[in-house]
Amino acid sequence: MTEIKEKWALVTGASRGIGKEIAIALSKLGCNLVLHSRSVEHTNALSDQLSNKGIDTVSLEADLTDPDQVTQLISDIDNAAPQIDILYNNAAIMMPYHDDVWEIPADEFRKSFETNVISQIRLCNALIPSMMERRWGRIINLISGIDQQPQLAPYAISKAALRKFVHDFVPILEGSGVAMNSLDPGWLKTDMGSQEAPNSVASVIPGALVPALLSDGVSGREFQAQDYAGMSIEQALQKAEHQQ
Repeated sequence: MTEIKEKWALVTGASRGIGKEIAIALSKLGCNLVLHSRSVEHTNALSDQLSNKGIDTVSLEADLTDPDQVTQLISDIDNAAPQIDILYNNAAIMMPYHDDVWEIPADEFRKSFETNVISQIRLCNALIPSMMERRWGRIINLISGIDQQPQLAPYAISKAALRKFVHDFVPILEGSGVAMNSLDPGWLKTDMGSQEAPNSVASVIPGALVPALLSDGVSGREFQAQDYAGMSIEQALQKAEHQQ
C-alpha cells in the first residue's frame, strides 16, 4: 500500500456525500486535505473535525459552473497547500429527469459539461504537471455507470466524456509516476443518487481509496467502488492487484 501520510489531497464536493466520505477516509490514513465546496461554510464543520484529529485542512469555495470561479479556485489552491499530491474530481451536477428526452434544454448540456468535464479537466491541467515534476501523483475522476437512460443525458454524457479524457491521457502519463484513473462509485443513497439507491454512501469506501493507494502508477483504468464494499483496505488492494 502506498503511504499517503502527510501528503495533500484535494477533494472537490467535499461537504457531503461521496466527497465527505472520501475526505474522512483519507484523513484516517494521515493525509492532509484541501476541502472544496460551493461555500466554505459547508466544509467548516468537517475541517474542524479533522483538524482536531491532527490533520491539516484548508477549506476553499468555488461554483464549478462558473469558469471565473474555477480560475480563482486554481489560484487559491496554489496558496492553500505546499502541493497537491492526490486529486479527487468528485463535484458534479445532475439536471432534472426529463420524460420528454427531445425537449432537454441545450443549456442543461452546457452547464453539465462546464461543471462535470471542463472544470475537472482544468484542475487536472493545473495540477498534473507539477505532480509529474515530482514523479508522483494520483488523480481520480469520478464517473457514472448510468447507461441507456436518455432522460439523464446531460449528466451521463458528461461523465462519459470525462472517462474518455482519462483514457486518452494514458500515453502522456505512462512511466511518469503519476496515475490518472476513473472511479464509478455505484448507485448510492445521496442527494444526487436518491434514497431509492441500493447502496449506502459509506459503501464507497474502501473502493474509492484503491486508485489512490495502488503503487504501480498505471493510468487509464476504471475502478468500481462497489466491487470492494465490505472489505478492509488491505483486502481491497489485494483484490485490485490480483485483477491487474
